Amino acid sequence: MRIKRLTLVNFKNHESREFLFSKRINCFTGCNGVGKTNVLDALYYLSFSKSFLNPTDNQNIRNDEEFFTIRGVYDIDEMEENIVLNFNKTKGKSLKRNDKEYEKISDHIGLIPLVIINPQDIKLIFDGSAERRKFIDSAVSQKDTKFLTALQNYNRALIQRNKYLKSANSIFDPSLMLMWNMHLISNGNIIFQGRKKFIEKFTIEFQKYYSLISDQKEIPELKYYSQLLTSDLEELLETSLEKDRALQYTSCGIHKDDLLFEIGELPLKNAGSQGQQKTYLAALKLAQFSYLKQSGKTPILLLDDILDKLDSQRVKRIVNLILEENNFEQIFITHTSSSDMKELFLGHEDDFEVFEI
Repeated sequence: MRIKRLTLVNFKNHESREFLFSKRINCFTGCNGVGKTNVLDALYYLSFSKSFLNPTDNQNIRNDEEFFTIRGVYDIDEMEENIVLNFNKTKGKSLKRNDKEYEKISDHIGLIPLVIINPQDIKLIFDGSAERRKFIDSAVSQKDTKFLTALQNYNRALIQRNKYLKSANSIFDPSLMLMWNMHLISNGNIIFQGRKKFIEKFTIEFQKYYSLISDQKEIPELKYYSQLLTSDLEELLETSLEKDRALQYTSCGIHKDDLLFEIGELPLKNAGSQGQQKTYLAALKLAQFSYLKQSGKTPILLLDDILDKLDSQRVKRIVNLILEENNFEQIFITHTSSSDMKELFLGHEDDFEVFEI
Protein backbone atom coordinates (compact mmCIF):
# COMPACT_ATOMS: atom_id res chain seq x y z
CA MET A 1 0.00 0.00 0.00
CA ARG A 2 1.27 3.49 -0.84
CA ILE A 3 0.19 7.01 -1.69
CA LYS A 4 1.11 8.09 -5.22
CA ARG A 5 -0.12 11.69 -5.29
CA LEU A 6 -1.05 14.31 -2.69
CA THR A 7 -2.84 17.58 -3.51
CA LEU A 8 -3.29 20.41 -1.00
CA VAL A 9 -5.54 23.44 -1.38
CA ASN A 10 -5.65 26.13 1.32
CA PHE A 11 -4.25 23.73 3.90
CA LYS A 12 -2.38 25.65 6.58
CA ASN A 13 0.41 27.60 4.82
CA HIS A 14 0.03 25.69 1.52
CA GLU A 15 -2.15 27.60 -0.97
CA SER A 16 -1.95 25.02 -3.75
CA ARG A 17 0.57 22.22 -3.97
CA GLU A 18 0.85 18.78 -5.55
CA PHE A 19 3.37 16.04 -4.77
CA LEU A 20 4.17 12.91 -6.77
CA PHE A 21 5.79 10.46 -4.38
CA SER A 22 8.44 7.77 -4.56
CA LYS A 23 7.35 4.25 -3.69
CA ARG A 24 9.87 4.14 -0.85
CA ILE A 25 11.54 7.19 0.68
CA ASN A 26 10.24 10.77 0.50
CA CYS A 27 12.03 13.64 2.26
CA PHE A 28 10.73 17.15 2.83
CA THR A 29 13.53 19.63 3.46
CA GLY A 30 13.75 23.34 4.12
CA CYS A 31 14.06 25.90 6.90
CA ASN A 32 12.03 25.66 10.07
CA GLY A 33 8.51 27.05 9.72
CA VAL A 34 8.10 26.60 5.95
CA GLY A 35 5.49 23.84 6.23
CA LYS A 36 7.35 20.51 6.08
CA THR A 37 5.45 19.04 9.01
CA ASN A 38 2.18 20.34 7.55
CA VAL A 39 2.62 17.95 4.62
CA LEU A 40 2.94 15.04 7.05
CA ASP A 41 -0.12 16.34 8.85
CA ALA A 42 -2.08 16.21 5.59
CA LEU A 43 -1.13 12.54 5.20
CA TYR A 44 -2.23 11.94 8.78
CA TYR A 45 -5.56 13.67 8.03
CA LEU A 46 -6.21 11.27 5.16
CA SER A 47 -5.76 8.29 7.50
CA PHE A 48 -7.57 9.55 10.61
CA SER A 49 -9.73 12.47 9.37
CA LYS A 50 -8.03 14.74 11.90
CA SER A 51 -4.75 16.55 12.52
CA PHE A 52 -2.04 15.29 14.85
CA LEU A 53 -1.01 18.92 15.46
CA ASN A 54 -4.26 20.86 15.87
CA PRO A 55 -7.57 19.04 16.47
CA THR A 56 -9.61 22.14 15.54
CA ASP A 57 -10.31 21.77 11.80
CA ASN A 58 -11.25 25.43 11.42
CA GLN A 59 -7.75 26.49 12.48
CA ASN A 60 -6.12 24.41 9.74
CA ILE A 61 -7.54 26.56 6.92
CA ARG A 62 -5.09 28.93 5.24
CA ASN A 63 -5.50 32.52 6.44
CA ASP A 64 -8.44 34.43 4.93
CA GLU A 65 -9.82 31.36 3.14
CA GLU A 66 -13.14 29.54 3.69
CA PHE A 67 -12.09 25.91 3.19
CA PHE A 68 -9.26 23.45 2.77
CA THR A 69 -9.03 20.30 0.68
CA ILE A 70 -6.66 17.34 0.95
CA ARG A 71 -6.71 14.78 -1.85
CA GLY A 72 -4.72 11.56 -1.92
CA VAL A 73 -4.40 8.97 -4.68
CA TYR A 74 -3.45 5.62 -3.18
CA ASP A 75 -2.51 2.18 -4.42
CA ILE A 76 -4.32 -0.20 -2.05
CA ASP A 77 -4.35 -3.93 -2.81
CA GLU A 78 -3.35 -3.10 -6.41
CA MET A 79 -6.42 -0.86 -6.80
CA GLU A 80 -6.32 2.91 -7.20
CA GLU A 81 -8.23 4.65 -4.43
CA ASN A 82 -9.06 8.38 -4.29
CA ILE A 83 -9.50 9.82 -0.80
CA VAL A 84 -10.68 13.43 -0.46
CA LEU A 85 -11.08 15.28 2.81
CA ASN A 86 -12.73 18.69 2.64
CA PHE A 87 -13.46 21.13 5.43
CA ASN A 88 -15.63 24.20 4.92
CA LYS A 89 -16.30 26.82 7.59
CA THR A 90 -20.04 26.71 6.94
CA LYS A 91 -20.61 23.14 5.72
CA GLY A 92 -18.21 21.33 8.03
CA LYS A 93 -16.11 18.27 7.23
CA SER A 94 -16.66 15.60 4.60
CA LEU A 95 -14.60 12.55 3.69
CA LYS A 96 -15.01 10.73 0.39
CA ARG A 97 -13.63 7.49 -0.96
CA ASN A 98 -13.79 7.25 -4.76
CA ASP A 99 -16.33 10.11 -4.86
CA LYS A 100 -18.64 8.38 -2.35
CA GLU A 101 -19.03 10.17 0.97
CA TYR A 102 -18.76 8.17 4.17
CA GLU A 103 -21.92 8.13 6.27
CA LYS A 104 -19.71 7.69 9.33
CA ILE A 105 -16.14 8.95 9.13
CA SER A 106 -15.13 6.29 11.66
CA ASP A 107 -15.79 3.67 8.95
CA HIS A 108 -12.66 4.97 7.20
CA ILE A 109 -10.30 4.25 10.12
CA GLY A 110 -8.03 1.33 9.30
CA LEU A 111 -8.20 1.62 5.51
CA ILE A 112 -4.88 3.50 5.43
CA PRO A 113 -2.84 2.43 8.47
CA LEU A 114 -0.23 4.99 9.46
CA VAL A 115 2.35 5.51 12.19
CA ILE A 116 4.05 8.81 12.99
CA ILE A 117 7.15 9.46 15.09
CA ASN A 118 7.42 13.13 16.02
CA PRO A 119 8.64 15.44 18.81
CA GLN A 120 5.18 15.55 20.40
CA ASP A 121 5.59 11.89 21.36
CA ILE A 122 7.35 13.12 24.51
CA LYS A 123 3.82 13.72 25.88
CA LEU A 124 3.49 9.96 26.20
CA ILE A 125 6.09 10.05 28.96
CA PHE A 126 5.34 13.30 30.76
CA ASP A 127 1.62 13.97 30.24
CA GLY A 128 -1.34 12.25 31.89
CA SER A 129 -2.70 8.77 31.31
CA ALA A 130 -5.09 9.97 28.56
CA GLU A 131 -2.13 10.30 26.16
CA ARG A 132 -1.05 6.71 26.76
CA ARG A 133 -4.60 5.39 26.40
CA LYS A 134 -4.81 7.22 23.05
CA PHE A 135 -1.62 5.48 21.95
CA ILE A 136 -3.07 2.03 22.70
CA ASP A 137 -6.49 2.85 21.27
CA SER A 138 -5.09 4.31 18.04
CA ALA A 139 -3.21 1.09 17.33
CA VAL A 140 -6.03 -1.30 18.22
CA SER A 141 -8.71 0.77 16.44
CA GLN A 142 -6.84 0.58 13.13
CA LYS A 143 -7.10 -3.22 13.23
CA ASP A 144 -10.33 -3.88 15.12
CA THR A 145 -13.56 -2.09 14.15
CA LYS A 146 -15.43 -3.77 17.01
CA PHE A 147 -12.98 -2.19 19.46
CA LEU A 148 -13.38 1.25 17.85
CA THR A 149 -17.18 1.02 18.04
CA ALA A 150 -17.03 -0.04 21.69
CA LEU A 151 -14.68 2.85 22.46
CA GLN A 152 -17.03 5.38 20.85
CA ASN A 153 -20.05 3.91 22.64
CA TYR A 154 -18.25 3.86 26.00
CA ASN A 155 -17.19 7.49 25.69
CA ARG A 156 -20.72 8.59 24.78
CA ALA A 157 -22.18 6.68 27.73
CA LEU A 158 -19.53 8.12 30.07
CA ILE A 159 -20.40 11.67 29.01
CA GLN A 160 -24.10 11.04 29.62
CA ARG A 161 -23.50 9.37 33.00
CA ASN A 162 -21.33 12.28 34.13
CA LYS A 163 -23.96 14.78 32.98
CA TYR A 164 -26.59 12.95 34.97
CA LEU A 165 -24.38 12.83 38.07
CA LYS A 166 -24.00 16.62 37.85
CA SER A 167 -27.69 17.35 37.27
CA ALA A 168 -29.51 14.78 39.42
CA ASN A 169 -28.93 16.42 42.81
CA SER A 170 -31.78 15.41 45.17
CA ILE A 171 -33.90 13.78 42.44
CA PHE A 172 -32.15 10.55 41.50
CA ASP A 173 -33.53 7.86 39.20
CA PRO A 174 -31.70 4.52 39.74
CA SER A 175 -33.09 3.13 36.47
CA LEU A 176 -31.32 5.84 34.44
CA MET A 177 -28.05 5.16 36.25
CA LEU A 178 -28.48 1.43 35.61
CA MET A 179 -28.94 2.11 31.89
CA TRP A 180 -25.70 4.10 31.64
CA ASN A 181 -23.91 1.48 33.74
CA MET A 182 -24.95 -1.30 31.36
CA HIS A 183 -23.56 0.67 28.41
CA LEU A 184 -20.27 1.20 30.26
CA ILE A 185 -20.04 -2.47 31.27
CA SER A 186 -20.77 -4.05 27.88
CA ASN A 187 -18.43 -1.73 25.98
CA GLY A 188 -15.85 -1.39 28.74
CA ASN A 189 -15.21 -5.14 28.86
CA ILE A 190 -14.56 -5.21 25.10
CA ILE A 191 -12.10 -2.33 25.44
CA PHE A 192 -10.35 -3.91 28.43
CA GLN A 193 -9.85 -7.22 26.64
CA GLY A 194 -8.62 -5.44 23.51
CA ARG A 195 -6.09 -3.35 25.41
CA LYS A 196 -4.89 -6.31 27.48
CA LYS A 197 -4.41 -8.52 24.42
CA PHE A 198 -2.60 -5.68 22.61
CA ILE A 199 -0.07 -5.12 25.40
CA GLU A 200 0.69 -8.85 25.67
CA LYS A 201 1.68 -9.02 21.98
CA PHE A 202 3.07 -5.52 21.71
CA THR A 203 5.60 -5.74 24.56
CA ILE A 204 7.68 -8.40 22.78
CA GLU A 205 8.02 -6.26 19.63
CA PHE A 206 8.70 -3.14 21.68
CA GLN A 207 11.59 -4.73 23.60
CA LYS A 208 13.05 -6.06 20.34
CA TYR A 209 13.11 -2.61 18.73
CA TYR A 210 14.46 -0.94 21.86
CA SER A 211 17.40 -3.37 21.82
CA LEU A 212 18.03 -2.84 18.09
CA ILE A 213 18.04 0.97 18.37
CA SER A 214 19.92 1.39 21.63
CA ASP A 215 22.39 -1.51 21.62
CA GLN A 216 22.04 -1.29 25.40
CA LYS A 217 21.72 -4.10 27.94
CA GLU A 218 18.91 -2.61 30.01
CA ILE A 219 15.45 -4.13 29.48
CA PRO A 220 12.56 -1.66 29.23
CA GLU A 221 9.18 -2.67 30.63
CA LEU A 222 5.58 -1.86 29.72
CA LYS A 223 2.95 -2.48 32.39
CA TYR A 224 -0.76 -2.21 31.74
CA TYR A 225 -2.71 -0.79 34.67
CA SER A 226 -6.48 -1.23 34.84
CA GLN A 227 -8.96 -1.49 37.69
CA LEU A 228 -10.47 -4.38 35.72
CA LEU A 229 -7.34 -6.49 36.24
CA THR A 230 -8.50 -7.15 39.81
CA SER A 231 -12.18 -6.14 39.88
CA ASP A 232 -15.40 -6.55 37.92
CA LEU A 233 -16.63 -3.35 36.25
CA GLU A 234 -20.25 -3.90 37.29
CA GLU A 235 -19.20 -4.27 40.91
CA LEU A 236 -16.92 -1.22 40.69
CA LEU A 237 -19.73 0.99 39.37
CA GLU A 238 -22.15 -0.21 42.03
CA THR A 239 -19.80 0.22 45.00
CA SER A 240 -18.59 3.65 43.83
CA LEU A 241 -22.06 5.12 43.21
CA GLU A 242 -22.25 7.24 46.36
CA LYS A 243 -18.72 8.47 45.82
CA ASP A 244 -19.56 9.32 42.20
CA ARG A 245 -22.67 11.24 43.27
CA ALA A 246 -20.57 13.29 45.68
CA LEU A 247 -17.82 13.90 43.11
CA GLN A 248 -20.35 14.38 40.26
CA TYR A 249 -18.29 12.26 37.86
CA THR A 250 -17.52 8.58 37.22
CA SER A 251 -14.50 7.64 39.31
CA CYS A 252 -13.90 4.11 38.03
CA GLY A 253 -13.80 2.31 34.71
CA ILE A 254 -11.51 1.76 31.74
CA HIS A 255 -11.17 5.54 31.29
CA LYS A 256 -8.80 5.29 34.27
CA ASP A 257 -6.47 2.77 32.55
CA ASP A 258 -2.80 3.60 32.12
CA LEU A 259 0.35 2.25 30.50
CA LEU A 260 3.36 2.42 32.79
CA PHE A 261 6.78 3.02 31.25
CA GLU A 262 9.71 1.60 33.19
CA ILE A 263 13.41 1.05 32.67
CA GLY A 264 15.51 -0.85 35.17
CA GLU A 265 12.30 -1.35 37.20
CA LEU A 266 12.07 2.42 37.73
CA PRO A 267 9.71 4.99 36.10
CA LEU A 268 11.13 6.14 32.75
CA LYS A 269 9.99 9.71 33.47
CA ASN A 270 12.24 9.95 36.52
CA ALA A 271 15.02 7.44 35.96
CA GLY A 272 15.57 7.46 32.18
CA SER A 273 18.18 9.62 30.48
CA GLN A 274 17.16 11.74 27.49
CA GLY A 275 18.69 9.17 25.17
CA GLN A 276 16.79 6.35 26.86
CA GLN A 277 13.54 8.31 26.72
CA LYS A 278 13.92 9.08 23.00
CA THR A 279 14.88 5.49 22.26
CA TYR A 280 11.88 4.27 24.26
CA LEU A 281 9.52 6.44 22.21
CA ALA A 282 11.01 5.41 18.87
CA ALA A 283 10.75 1.74 19.88
CA LEU A 284 7.11 2.24 20.90
CA LYS A 285 6.22 3.63 17.48
CA LEU A 286 8.20 1.03 15.49
CA ALA A 287 6.52 -1.72 17.53
CA GLN A 288 3.16 -0.10 16.75
CA PHE A 289 4.13 -0.26 13.07
CA SER A 290 4.94 -3.97 13.40
CA TYR A 291 1.64 -4.63 15.20
CA LEU A 292 -0.40 -2.93 12.47
CA LYS A 293 1.49 -4.71 9.71
CA GLN A 294 0.24 -8.03 11.09
CA SER A 295 -3.22 -7.15 9.76
CA GLY A 296 -1.91 -7.63 6.22
CA LYS A 297 -1.37 -3.96 5.28
CA THR A 298 2.01 -2.29 5.71
CA PRO A 299 1.44 1.12 7.32
CA ILE A 300 2.82 4.37 5.96
CA LEU A 301 5.59 5.64 8.25
CA LEU A 302 6.07 9.35 9.01
CA LEU A 303 9.29 10.54 10.67
CA ASP A 304 9.00 14.17 11.72
CA ASP A 305 12.21 15.89 12.74
CA ILE A 306 13.54 12.83 14.60
CA LEU A 307 17.04 13.14 13.16
CA ASP A 308 17.56 16.26 15.28
CA LYS A 309 16.35 14.48 18.42
CA LEU A 310 18.55 11.37 18.43
CA ASP A 311 22.31 10.86 18.38
CA SER A 312 23.97 9.75 15.15
CA GLN A 313 24.34 6.09 16.17
CA ARG A 314 20.66 5.71 17.02
CA VAL A 315 19.69 7.48 13.79
CA LYS A 316 21.84 5.06 11.76
CA ARG A 317 20.24 2.07 13.48
CA ILE A 318 16.74 3.38 12.75
CA VAL A 319 17.62 4.06 9.11
CA ASN A 320 19.06 0.55 8.76
CA LEU A 321 15.83 -0.84 10.17
CA ILE A 322 13.54 1.07 7.82
CA LEU A 323 15.65 0.18 4.77
CA GLU A 324 14.95 -3.50 5.28
CA GLU A 325 12.57 -4.13 2.39
CA ASN A 326 10.58 -6.82 4.17
CA ASN A 327 9.71 -4.58 7.11
CA PHE A 328 8.94 -1.11 5.78
CA GLU A 329 7.61 0.23 2.50
CA GLN A 330 6.73 3.92 2.03
CA ILE A 331 8.42 6.40 4.37
CA PHE A 332 8.12 10.19 4.73
CA ILE A 333 10.77 12.22 6.56
CA THR A 334 11.20 15.90 7.41
CA HIS A 335 14.60 17.51 7.92
CA THR A 336 16.22 20.91 7.41
CA SER A 337 19.08 19.71 5.15
CA SER A 338 18.66 17.92 1.81
CA SER A 339 22.39 17.10 1.73
CA ASP A 340 22.09 15.30 5.08
CA MET A 341 19.22 13.25 3.69
CA LYS A 342 21.10 12.29 0.55
CA GLU A 343 24.11 11.25 2.60
CA LEU A 344 21.98 9.24 5.01
CA PHE A 345 20.31 7.30 2.20
CA LEU A 346 23.37 6.99 -0.02
CA GLY A 347 23.00 3.97 -2.27
CA HIS A 348 19.22 4.17 -2.37
CA GLU A 349 18.89 6.97 -4.94
CA ASP A 350 16.42 4.98 -7.08
CA ASP A 351 13.99 4.79 -4.14
CA PHE A 352 14.56 8.32 -2.89
CA GLU A 353 12.82 11.65 -3.56
CA VAL A 354 13.59 15.04 -2.00
CA PHE A 355 11.02 17.85 -1.92
CA GLU A 356 12.29 21.34 -1.12
CA ILE A 357 9.58 23.23 0.76
